[in-house]
Amino acid sequence: MKAIFFSFLFLASFAAWAQQASISSPDGNLTVEVTVEAGLPYYSVNYNGNIMLEPSPLGFITNEGDFSTGMTWVGETRSNINESYTMDRIKQSQIDYRANTLTCTFENVRDRQISITFNVSNNDIAFRYEIPAWGGTQAVVIEREATGFDFPAVTTTFLSPMMGPMGGFARTSPSYESGYEADARMGRQSSDGYVFPGLFRVGGQGWVLLSETGVRSLYCASHLSSGTREGLYTVDFPNPAQNNGFGSNGAQLGLPGVTPWRTITVSETLAPIVETTIPFDVVEPLYEPSRDYEYGRATWSWIVWQDQSMNWDDQVRFIDLAAELNFEYILIDAFWDANIGKERMAELIRYAKSKDVGVLLWYNSNGSFNDAPQGPKNRMNTSIARKEEMRWLREMGVSGLKIDFLGGDKQETMRLYEDILSDANDYGLTIIFHGATLPRGWERMYPNFVGSEAVLASEMLIFNEHTRENEAFYASLHPFIRNTVASMEFGGVFLNKFLVKSNEGPRNKRLTTDSFQLATAVLFQNPVQMFALTPNNLTDAPVFALDFMRRVPTTWDETRFIDGYPGKYAVIARRHGNQWYVAGVSNEAEALTLELELPMLDGKAVSLYNDDTARNPSVKSADIRNGKISVTIQPRGGFVMTSK
Repeated sequence: MKAIFFSFLFLASFAAWAQQASISSPDGNLTVEVTVEAGLPYYSVNYNGNIMLEPSPLGFITNEGDFSTGMTWVGETRSNINESYTMDRIKQSQIDYRANTLTCTFENVRDRQISITFNVSNNDIAFRYEIPAWGGTQAVVIEREATGFDFPAVTTTFLSPMMGPMGGFARTSPSYESGYEADARMGRQSSDGYVFPGLFRVGGQGWVLLSETGVRSLYCASHLSSGTREGLYTVDFPNPAQNNGFGSNGAQLGLPGVTPWRTITVSETLAPIVETTIPFDVVEPLYEPSRDYEYGRATWSWIVWQDQSMNWDDQVRFIDLAAELNFEYILIDAFWDANIGKERMAELIRYAKSKDVGVLLWYNSNGSFNDAPQGPKNRMNTSIARKEEMRWLREMGVSGLKIDFLGGDKQETMRLYEDILSDANDYGLTIIFHGATLPRGWERMYPNFVGSEAVLASEMLIFNEHTRENEAFYASLHPFIRNTVASMEFGGVFLNKFLVKSNEGPRNKRLTTDSFQLATAVLFQNPVQMFALTPNNLTDAPVFALDFMRRVPTTWDETRFIDGYPGKYAVIARRHGNQWYVAGVSNEAEALTLELELPMLDGKAVSLYNDDTARNPSVKSADIRNGKISVTIQPRGGFVMTSK
């Protein structure tokens, strides 16, 4: 009896010291285990018997108490999700989401409870904190999070540094426009940490992609800390100096409230990384679209012809170019208000309509938080000015806006994003953000949102020699990291040999091939694409390249990973209706020959756009036999294959 009593005391003591629960994916391969040890909540991730995340901290600190230490286990609930939805602006159009869910409830030393919900599908984990009202306490400020991701020592990283606050052009940073280092060791220091998403290779065991989704006006956006040599990366809130030091860098929540979802995609191969839809699976639309929004391709004078092109005559030339190429839109960029003016702009919009070309207009977001001088400004930063401007835009028949210079991730800035999107929907306008943060589920949350830059994009090929020299390197990364979690408005496909208006050297020589450029039209996904073609391309670019650009779609029904390794080469396939496009680029120093498996094209003839050994582009017919084809990609080259 005495032995039984002491055994009971031991078990009771152990239960108070450590309690745990686990949840697995529908196929049983992915498992999350949640534990409380000595008052500290943790979770760990296992895939097919391999540890992908070691015990990683959970919790947060608020102005109403600490929820990261001194926690006790209260209970758990379980359920499952079986949902289907459609999307017209992401990598898939029909999505089935199947997941098992675990909600763990904890209590802190002040007897206040919180819950953490984990959704676990076959390759994806999404988790968030859920905070009830605590008696009469109906609001809370989350000051920082303990949330972390603790990787095994064998892990290497593919990360992009968070830019420092109030730096760069006209003090507009951070704007998610830094480069990457591939297969880097953990613990490398970046003073402001690293942006979401981040890709990690866990030795030979597999891959992990980290990001977040569901960020809106009710929370700040976050990023990863610099990490430690031991492999722990934590969720960091924005630098307090962002937004010129104005606004808290924490998150203010009404109660009951929830945090954004943190997402973890786990796999042995890169296919689930490229094909994941988890950023959209766990969010819902916040309002109904005010009209049926349309997508497509746009000409864009600024990217090559720059500020000097912002005049009536050049914009007419680019409207005519859009009409010649069967493009749906023209983007008219900064300084149109000063150089063309509203009265003549109305006339220019009418001219574009006569050519069946829609007009997108650029705006400066700023009124108070940086030094960017480009106009129009002071029109998007307040509700009164914004609605007045959008009423005029609707009357003129403008299709959408590109809004620039929104550097920063504070909750203040998240409110501005949401206010712009919501107001724009009231006036039937689509929105693209430039110089902006990563979209976090916004394609599904905001029906008039059609993409963001948030990448070292095409303009840096003009401004920065290092970026131009590394164009192929970055292009081989984006399908696995930045573009897999959100639409990416890159603004590419240059057919000029030199990235200047004259198309003559020696300045700004393009180092990638024509076939590489065509490939990026498919490789990079955004439902509205601003392409970098110029009027001279009608006579100095290959006819077959222009014909390809006349037909290439910007929306997709299916996306599949075919082959690749981040930083070396990438091959993906996308389907639009019944037609498949397979695109690849290479950053390898030597020609790369690949044996591609394309079962969806078995027995079909395709058009293959590729480069010869002299880097000259051509198009030829090829047959897919037994679902396979051999393709050689030249250094800094690419290819596109289209089904007939």
